[in-house]
Amino acid sequence: MTSSNFRDYLYSPDDARVASLRGLDARAYAEQAKTDSFAGPMIEGWAKLYPEPYVGLTTDGEVQPGLFDLREESAPVREMTAAASSLLAALPAEQTARLRYPLDAHEWRTWANPEFMQHDTGLRLDELADETVDAILAIVEATLSPEGYRLVRDLMYINGYLGAAVELPALMNERSYNFALYGEPSRTEPWGWQLFGHHVALNAVVIGGQLVLSPVFLGAEPSVVDDGPRAGLRVFDDRIHTARELMRTLEPSVRQRVISYAQLVDPAMPPGRIHAGDERHLGGCFRDNAVVPYEGVRVTEFGERGKQLVLELARQFFAFLPAGPAAAKLAHIEAHFDETRFSWIGGHEGAEPFYFRIQSPVTMLELDHHTGVFLSNDEPGDFHIHTVIRTPNANDYGRVLVERATGRKLVA
Repeated sequence: MTSSNFRDYLYSPDDARVASLRGLDARAYAEQAKTDSFAGPMIEGWAKLYPEPYVGLTTDGEVQPGLFDLREESAPVREMTAAASSLLAALPAEQTARLRYPLDAHEWRTWANPEFMQHDTGLRLDELADETVDAILAIVEATLSPEGYRLVRDLMYINGYLGAAVELPALMNERSYNFALYGEPSRTEPWGWQLFGHHVALNAVVIGGQLVLSPVFLGAEPSVVDDGPRAGLRVFDDRIHTARELMRTLEPSVRQRVISYAQLVDPAMPPGRIHAGDERHLGGCFRDNAVVPYEGVRVTEFGERGKQLVLELARQFFAFLPAGPAAAKLAHIEAHFDETRFSWIGGHEGAEPFYFRIQSPVTMLELDHHTGVFLSNDEPGDFHIHTVIRTPNANDYGRVLVERATGRKLVA
């Protein structure tokens, strides 16, 4: 049984896992990672996926049309545009050129969540002046709800906390992230921004009064801070508690069908079901065209309390959205409730680690407990958590809505 205390899995300072990386920054490690026994094969596999023409995540390879419409959702476009304009006004020409991409640029798909930098898209925060970083984060803050911005900053803090704990601060710190702008900031025309790095990846597109934040990856290793000025910080407890309550609420016969595999690493799994980096989640970086068949049980088979808890999980995932877009997203999910499935992998008693997925034609939400990367646990623990949000059927990066707003097909 894996201990619930992450400190039981801190590498000793002279262990090769961390000692071999000491002193490397993101750029230096980007080259070394290509030959690393763990990172190298992942990089090679993702490099093959990146050039693929965009299709979108589907259940069978075919995009289901007619799911997404342009509408007013009271997105904070005024505040977002003002923050982006302030950043652009302050940047020198060389940084502006590196920051900006066309709205339909293929570089949208360079985002990734590992600590190694596979694509150097936009500007790197840990190479920028404080005032530039503040201006970039002002765009993020203007886009998200206060709760969402706080979570993103907490995860960035935890990344620095991990870097200090394993003595790799140049590689993992609060600024280990890339930021890029796509299109021309405008209150009426589509544009967006991207922030990505270790355990944080956000892709935001605003189309007039409508906001799409997808794909999103938010994670933490560890998920708790136990010393220093922010001792007591914990992340993702709400989703974990709600998911466990949902499993307790289900009738035993329904719960049995919800569980796809009884163990997180299960002999019954087909080859390839567990990815070296993504482990069980299926919507990670470079999986824009993933085919993910439905599993589990339609949530309409759950009792009323079970249905409420599924909606509560969705609310917790989308709490980073401002009030208007969050309400619109939840209403859209509820409108497709009869097509929504819930599936589970792993145990559901006590503090057992697990994976779950909520999947419908308009959203895919995943939470997974992972083994260690910079901690040594070789079994999934409750202190290394990944969460993923995808918008299936071609509306990641808001592509369906951007095409409707601009009247042209995006090809990148």
